[in-house]
Amino acid sequence: MRSPSRAAVPFARQRGIALITAVLVVALATILAINVAFRGFVDQRRSGNLFAIDQAFQIALGAEALAADVLRNDLKDSKTDYVGEAWSQPVKFPLDDGIGTVEGQIEDQQGRFNLNSLVTNEGKTNPAAVQQLERILGLLKLDTQWASAIADWIDSDTQPGFPSGAEDSIYTSETPPHLAANMPITRISELLQLQGFGAERYAKLKPFVSALPVGTKLNVCTASGIVLDSLFEGTQQFSMNPDALKEQRQHGNCFPSMRDLEGTLGTVRFNKVRNSLSESSSYFQARVWVTIGTTEFTLYSLLARGSGGIVRPVSRSFGTD
Repeated sequence: MRSPSRAAVPFARQRGIALITAVLVVALATILAINVAFRGFVDQRRSGNLFAIDQAFQIALGAEALAADVLRNDLKDSKTDYVGEAWSQPVKFPLDDGIGTVEGQIEDQQGRFNLNSLVTNEGKTNPAAVQQLERILGLLKLDTQWASAIADWIDSDTQPGFPSGAEDSIYTSETPPHLAANMPITRISELLQLQGFGAERYAKLKPFVSALPVGTKLNVCTASGIVLDSLFEGTQQFSMNPDALKEQRQHGNCFPSMRDLEGTLGTVRFNKVRNSLSESSSYFQARVWVTIGTTEFTLYSLLARGSGGIVRPVSRSFGTD
C-alpha cells in the first residue's frame, strides 16, 4: 500500500485548523447575537416597566382626586363622619381595555390617637395625653413606658422625661447616630427611630395612632374600641366587645355619639375630655392600589378637608405609608 506523501500532511492540518477556526467564529457570533438579543429584551422590559409605573402613578393621582371629590360631597350631605358613609366604602374597578385594576380605600385618621397630641402648641409634654397613650399601650399588652419615650421624641426640650424618656444622649450612641426629632412628627413610621422599638411593636400599635397637627380632635364616631376606652382609666366597655361596636355602626349612624359617651363616662368625667372630641373629621388617608400587568403601584395620600369643602393633599408616599 502506498503511504501518504509528505506534502499531503500539512494540507490536512491546514484543513483541521480552518475547521476549528470556523467553529470558534460561529460560537462567538452566536454568543454575541444572544447577548444583543438579551440586552434588547431587558431594555424593552425596563422601558415597559417604567412606562407602566408612570401610567400607574397618573391613574393613582386620578383616584386621589376622586377620593377628594367624595369627601367634598360628603361634607355637603352630612356634618358628621362615621363608618358606613360613602367615603368609608372600599372600591375596585377595572381599567380601560382590561390592562389592570385600581382599588381604593379612605380611612379617617381622626379616629386614631394623634401622637402629636403628646405635646402642647408650645412644644411642652402634655401629661394627660401621655397617660392616654399609656392606657392604649396597656390595652395592647405593650410596655407603657414607651409613652414617655415617644413624648420625648416629639417635645421641644432636650431633657429626658422621667422615668423612661430618651433624648439625644441615647440616639447619638446608635449606629448610625442621630438626634431626637424634638418637633411634631409627620409620619408614624418615625416610631421606628426609637431605640429598641422594633417592627413587631410598631405593627401592633400602628392601626391605633396617627400623626396630625397638634390640637386635632378625636372623632368618636370612627375611633376604635381601644382608643375610646383609653379616654379614662379603667374603662373597657368598647375594647372588650369590638363586635358589638361594629354591629352598632352598621346601622348607619354615629356611635358612640358625644351624648352616648357622656352617658357612659358620666358628665363630670366626660367634661374633662369634651374639648378634645368631635363627631366630624378633617383628615383622611386615601390608599390607592394600581395593578397594570405585573406592575403594582401603591399611593398613600393624607387629605385635609377644610370647612369650606376644599380638599387638598397634605403628604404623599409611595409603596408604604
